[in-house]
Amino acid sequence: MTTETSQQSPQSLSTAAARNLATTTKTVPQMLGITPRYLLRALPWVELEAGVYRVNRRRGFILGDGLISTSTDGNGNPRVIAEDLREIGFLSQLDSPLLSTLAQGFVQREVAPGELIVDAGAPAGQLHIIADGRAEKRATGEYGQDALVAVLGDGDFFDATAWATDTPLDYRVKAVTACTVLTLDRRMLLELANREPSLRAQLDALGTDGQAPADREDPIDLSSGHTGEPFLPHTFVDYEDSPREYELGVAQTVLKVHTRVSDIYNASIDQLQTQLRLTAEALRERQEWEMLNHPEFGLLNNIVASQRVRTRTGAPTPDDLDELLTRVWKQPAFFLAHPKAIAAFGRECTRRGVPPQVVELFGSPFITWRGVPLLPSDKLDLKGSAGAAPGTTNILLMRVGEDQQGVVGLRPAKVPDEVEPGLAVRPMGTDRQAITSYLMTGYFSTAALVDDAIGVLQNVEVSNYHDYS
Repeated sequence: MTTETSQQSPQSLSTAAARNLATTTKTVPQMLGITPRYLLRALPWVELEAGVYRVNRRRGFILGDGLISTSTDGNGNPRVIAEDLREIGFLSQLDSPLLSTLAQGFVQREVAPGELIVDAGAPAGQLHIIADGRAEKRATGEYGQDALVAVLGDGDFFDATAWATDTPLDYRVKAVTACTVLTLDRRMLLELANREPSLRAQLDALGTDGQAPADREDPIDLSSGHTGEPFLPHTFVDYEDSPREYELGVAQTVLKVHTRVSDIYNASIDQLQTQLRLTAEALRERQEWEMLNHPEFGLLNNIVASQRVRTRTGAPTPDDLDELLTRVWKQPAFFLAHPKAIAAFGRECTRRGVPPQVVELFGSPFITWRGVPLLPSDKLDLKGSAGAAPGTTNILLMRVGEDQQGVVGLRPAKVPDEVEPGLAVRPMGTDRQAITSYLMTGYFSTAALVDDAIGVLQNVEVSNYHDYS
């Protein structure tokens, strides 16, 4: 009887009632979209006094992505984008109607996996563009061994110089996957050259040695190893007439906060400062995305053809990263990759029994390859994702810093109402609805000082898994 009474009549204040009088311990608002933004942390920053960054270079650089893109017509067939034929040096000065004539002459061909697209020693009677798929360019080495020269993919073409000079190919191209190839017969090029003296002059300038136009800097004449008193060569270093200038990009928004909220709901968390902090985090996230993907100054869109590497089998292997290191071999600073790409690389290392070493940076562990850390960033998009298929992505490798002629971040030295470097918060006043507005602006850009400061591993597949015995 006593037990039943004690259960029905509490002898002390309940925790539920006491909680109504207690001060709740709470966190500041959390935000799922915040990432470590390792690119912003790892890049050296150049602070601009005038808002424009001019990169002076020696004369001799040829710009362009080195790819000929295609589009799809109403029937789903690929068609060459005529203006992209300017990627071929001797076609770069042709008028648009002439380029359109050439573009319409391409013929589509479907190639099965394992089938030869062209064979070594064959006459270069056609120009080939891979519209879709992956192929390998192979040649016979000095001692008769089979050597992989390059992996070709969407937009790659071969061999423009041999096509123009009618010289046999010294390599063969074999489809690794099913490929859609567009081909243009040499006869159309010759017919056009007979009507266009400028094109004929370009073809004649190529000669018969099969040498393509230089895509590097003009040479500096020097003499070495001589004795006596020979006449020394004379030289000078020429510069680009119109060096590239980088204007700062911008990310902006207007934050609105009701005065009633900021006046009386500030204990124990400052509502205005919390709103500003979360909005600033979103601006920084957009900043990192723009620095990688912006069509003008984004790093992915400013990598020259010679610095692009394609995966050999799809998954990112140690061999692929080694090949990328041959492109950025002068003091490479770090790889930048999507977290799924880093996981895919780790699986390939495990499969081969070569677990990568781990290094600690920014207070976190990172795997490395050849001593170069792989930093994760979700701003490197996964392309072609459909359903459960993760798609493909890219892996960047870069050298950084002005002193190393590397990649640098750009931001203003000082802006009015600055709260963080390159980020300003400017009050815009209170309207008749008692809402105060704040203009939040982030200024930024990025630049690769020379072409070999950055390279990219393309078509990285992240969905390969292995069963380990």
